[in-house]
Amino acid sequence: MATEFQLIARHFARPGRPLRNAALGVGDDCALFAPAPGMQLAVSTDMLVEGRHFLSTVAPERLGHKALAVNLSDLAACGAEPLACTLALALPRGDEAFVAALAQGLFALADAHGIELIGGDTTAGPLNLCITVFGQVPAGQALLRSGARPGDDLWVSGTLGDARLALEVFRGRVALAGADFESVRRAMELPQPRVALGRALRGLASSAIDLSDGLVGDLGHVLARSGVAAQVDLHRLPRSVVLAAQPAALQQECLLAGGDDYELLFTAPPALHDAVLAAGRGCGVAVTHCGRIAAGSGLTVLDADGRALPAAWQGFDHFA
Repeated sequence: MATEFQLIARHFARPGRPLRNAALGVGDDCALFAPAPGMQLAVSTDMLVEGRHFLSTVAPERLGHKALAVNLSDLAACGAEPLACTLALALPRGDEAFVAALAQGLFALADAHGIELIGGDTTAGPLNLCITVFGQVPAGQALLRSGARPGDDLWVSGTLGDARLALEVFRGRVALAGADFESVRRAMELPQPRVALGRALRGLASSAIDLSDGLVGDLGHVLARSGVAAQVDLHRLPRSVVLAAQPAALQQECLLAGGDDYELLFTAPPALHDAVLAAGRGCGVAVTHCGRIAAGSGLTVLDADGRALPAAWQGFDHFA
């Protein structure tokens, strides 16, 4: 088994690679970096705990990818450009093969988004990854949860519900054939943060949030912060062909309360409808108009006939 400092030096220091976004990275007591002039720092932290956020069966390279992806998704929801990250890692033992694969998955996604690992900590303990990401956004242009206004359209990127469907397969509640299972498992273990879309929505979206705890729960945060109500058209919510083949009740559960989607949910004035579609096309990400913001409070989910469905869903609660 490798020591703490051997693991860091071999798998996280990346010697010989010039820093693009930082003046000083891994290897000192503090990292040094600053945003570009006229920019504000955007900072977010997410922790992944084995048994709560991921299964013990996940491949370590996928775990490294997801640990960074869920944090980049927060930057995407803010409309920020990623710069750097830190990693706090607890390991049951100094398993070098595991750490090498985990680092490979993390750095593959980091390189794709131009982000650098600039520090962190490693210790013994139950498997736990905590990443802090740093990004930059032009001053005053960050997308917030508090900007939704009555009359705005409600949009979502990508498709929803596949990660929850994969979880139900692991729980033994659903059976899927090999190709279908691998498709939803990829959605669960390899989410794709919508960083480019978040940046493209600056100046278009009035509010935004990433979908980590389920549409009902996360949209509820936007409604509370903005002081508005919303109506969601269930039949408009985008779903994969795999999820669309499941019973209606399971589809509703996965779409509305599934969690782990890491898509963007955002609002925009109706006059910007075509501009929002163009932003999605420019980023290669489908965006779907799925509801509207109204005055008042609360969330109403409508079926295809415009009838309100019972309020039977809640977002993911880490302490439930």
